[in-house]
Formats: sequence, structure tokens, C-alpha cells
Amino acid sequence: MAEGLRETRLGAVLVLSIDRPERRNSMDLAVTRALAEALERAAVNDYVHVMLLQGHSHGFGAGSDLKALAGQSVDEMIADEQEMAALARSFNRHPKPIIAAVDGYAIGGGAIYAASCDVIFSSVDAKWALPEVPIGWNAAYGIAAIQARLSAFKARHILWGAEVFSGETAYRIGLADFLTKDSASKVALDYATRLAALPPNAVAATKQLCAWPIDQNAVEMDERAMSSFERCLATEAAKVTLRKFGMM
Repeated sequence: MAEGLRETRLGAVLVLSIDRPERRNSMDLAVTRALAEALERAAVNDYVHVMLLQGHSHGFGAGSDLKALAGQSVDEMIADEQEMAALARSFNRHPKPIIAAVDGYAIGGGAIYAASCDVIFSSVDAKWALPEVPIGWNAAYGIAAIQARLSAFKARHILWGAEVFSGETAYRIGLADFLTKDSASKVALDYATRLAALPPNAVAATKQLCAWPIDQNAVEMDERAMSSFERCLATEAAKVTLRKFGMM
């Protein structure tokens, strides 16, 4: 187990569980790098056919760990966010399917990571939110993935973050692919196991054929979002949030 990340192989399914309950499963740089390394190993492991990304407990993920960013300069913050952006983009480029199981909550970057996976299972009572705009900045990455799942107008509404919405709403608008009253992790594992039993080369080929339309402008979108994010950090609304977390 790497710091903040559990790896469990169940047959041909590799379960990757974010495990930082004390920080609501938020992502710091250590977890980001541990997850990136786990995905790199899985890509060349013939015994792994599918990956399942979930939270170990409490929730799927709460996005960037603002406490971990305390004391950083703007340049350092941008550098961390760029690594997280690269990780999210890598989900679509990975040769093997990545399934997201959202129980509890998917907030900020957690919602972006879920949206970047190939298939999303959400429990009915899961809480989804993109709170970046209300706290003073825009989502720094992942907008292409959100837009690929939703229309441009729906994506804009969701990215404004004016409200917290349920797993049922996420499913209704097309952000989540499957909805369950049971544990999303359990139902997603059943799906992942069935997918892992299919011929892996055919599965990989199908994923690659579907990846290009999602990926074609992802880097440009992330660069634009990151530039806007950096400008937003200089506004008074952002400074209030940063002071709240001891970052200024």
C-alpha cells in the first residue's frame, strides 16, 4: 500500500482505493503520484485487464487537498495542479478500462477524476459537487471530460457549482453511467469482473477507438483552464478562501 492508496487485485480486476479518511480522501501530490505509478504498472501487467477506482471509505474523493497546499507559492500550486491534470487525462489514454465507483461523495477534483474514467457507477445518495467557482476560481482541469459526457450548456451549469446534486441527478443528466441503490463499489466490481473476462485485445482496441474524440482538445482545454485558474487566484474571492486554509 502506497501512502493514501490501497491496491487489491481480484482476479483480473485491480481495485485502486484512495484511503485518506482524515482528509476526506482528498488528493495530495503523494496520492497523485502513487495512483499514476499504479496505473503505469497496470498498463504492462498482463494479469490486470480492468481497473476499479474508488474511495476506501467515507467517499470517492474530495479533490485537491487545500491543507496540503498551505504555504505554497502560486507557481508551486500550479505545478501540483498540472500533475493532477496530467493524471486525469491519462485515464482516457490508458490502454485498459478504468471504472469509477462513487459512494459517499465526489467533490471538485474527485468529480473530475470520476468523469475522466471510462464508466461511472454512482450510488443514489452520493453527493456530487464542483465547488471551485463558489470559492473563487474555476476548475483547473478536466473540463474536456465533463463536456464529453454532457452538452456544453449542461457542463457549464455543473462547473458553475451553484448546487450540490445527488447521484440520481448525476445519472439523469448523463454524468454517471449507472445508478444503484446498493454500494456503487460492489455493483461496479461485478461489471468490472464481466468486462475483464472479455478478450483484452478487443476491449483495448475499442477503448482506443473511442478515446480520440475525448482526447483531441484535452491538453489545450487544460492549459486554458490552468491559465484562468492562475488569474483567479489573484482575486479577492480566492484570497479569502486561501486565507481560510492558511495559504496566504
